[in-house]
Amino acid sequence: MTDRTRAKESALLDWFRSRGSALIGFSGGVDSTYLACVALEALGPEHVLAVIGRSASYPLEQWERARGVADRFGIPVLELNTDELNDPRYAANPSNRCYFCKTELWGQLTPVAQERGLAVVVDGTNADDLSDHRPGRQAAAEHQVASPLAELGFTKDDIRDLSKARDIPTWSQPSSPCLASRLPYGTEVTPLRLGKVEAAERALRALGVTGDLRVRYYGDTARLELTYGELERWLQPAKRDDLRRAVVASGFARVEVDRRGFRSGSLNHDDVPQFDTLEPDDEPVPASGELSTLNR
Repeated sequence: MTDRTRAKESALLDWFRSRGSALIGFSGGVDSTYLACVALEALGPEHVLAVIGRSASYPLEQWERARGVADRFGIPVLELNTDELNDPRYAANPSNRCYFCKTELWGQLTPVAQERGLAVVVDGTNADDLSDHRPGRQAAAEHQVASPLAELGFTKDDIRDLSKARDIPTWSQPSSPCLASRLPYGTEVTPLRLGKVEAAERALRALGVTGDLRVRYYGDTARLELTYGELERWLQPAKRDDLRRAVVASGFARVEVDRRGFRSGSLNHDDVPQFDTLEPDDEPVPASGELSTLNR
C-alpha cells in the first residue's frame, strides 16, 4: 500500500463522514465489500446499511461470500428480491440489459434509503469501470446513486491493495459479474439458462479451476474462458477430459475452451475466434489464439 492509496482511503472516509449515513448496493464483490467496510468505519453500524439484491442472475456462491464477509466485519445487511427477469426488456437481453437490471435494483433501494433516513445511496463503481461498456451507470444516475470510488479515482488495483491491508478476504477474489453476462446479447435470459451456467462454473471451481473464469452460454455449447496459467494446466492431456466432464454434467452437450484466455467483457468484442476440434483422447494442444472444442 502506497502513500497515494492511503490518501485516497482517507478521502473516502471523509466522503462518508460528510454524508452522515449511507445505503450501499452490496454484492459481496471486491469493490462493494471494501466500500462497505470503509463506510462502517467512518459512520458506525447504526448509520450504514448494505443491501443485497437477490435473483436468479446472482450466483449463490457470491451470496455466500457476501453474507460471510458481512458477518465477519459486522456490516448490517438487508436482502431484497429483485424481479428483473420478469421485465421483458431485460429478458430479451439487449446490449443495454444492465440498464433494466439496475433500474429494478435502484428502484427498490432508493425508497429503502428514504424510509430509513439514510442520506445517500452508493455503488461500488470504480475508476476503471468508467472506460468500459456500463449501461447500468445511466440507471444509477437517474436514481441519484453516488459512486465515491470512481469519484475519488480508486482503481481496481487500489481497492485490492487497500482491502488486503484491511485483511478483507475479497482482496484476491476474481471479478464476478451477474450470470446474465455469460449469455450473448439477443439470447433470452431465463432461470434455466442461468442455472446451467452457474452449475458449470461451480463444478469447475469444485474441480480446482482458479482465477478468473467464465462459462459463456451458446445453447448446448459452453465456451470457457480461463486465465492463461489455468489454460496451460487444464488443457494438458491428463486434465482436459476432467474439464469437459464437469461441464457436460451441468447440462451442456459440448465444451469449447477459448485459447485466448479470459477477457472481461469479451461479448462486447466483434472479433470472431477460430475453432479447433479436439476429441477427449486427442493429445495435441492448439496454437494460442484458437478455441479448443472438447466434444461429448
